[in-house]
Amino acid sequence: MMIPVKGHPNLYRDENTGAIVNYDTNSYNQYVTMQNSRNLQIYEIEKMKKDIDEIKCLLREFLNGTKWY
Repeated sequence: MMIPVKGHPNLYRDENTGAIVNYDTNSYNQYVTMQNSRNLQIYEIEKMKKDIDEIKCLLREFLNGTKWY
C-alpha cells in the first residue's frame, strides 16, 4: 500500500519497506532524455578526438616524408 507524503503530490511512501517513491513520470522522462542527450554528446566528442588523432598522425607521416598511400 502506498501512502501519500504530505506536501509532495508525486511522492508516496511504501508501507512495507518505508521507501519513498516518486510517481512524477514527466520529470523522469525529462531526466532520461537529458541523459541520452549527454551520452550522445560524449560519444560524438570521443569520435572527434579519435578523428583528430588520426589527422595528426597522417600529417606527421606526410611531413616526415613517410609514404602512407
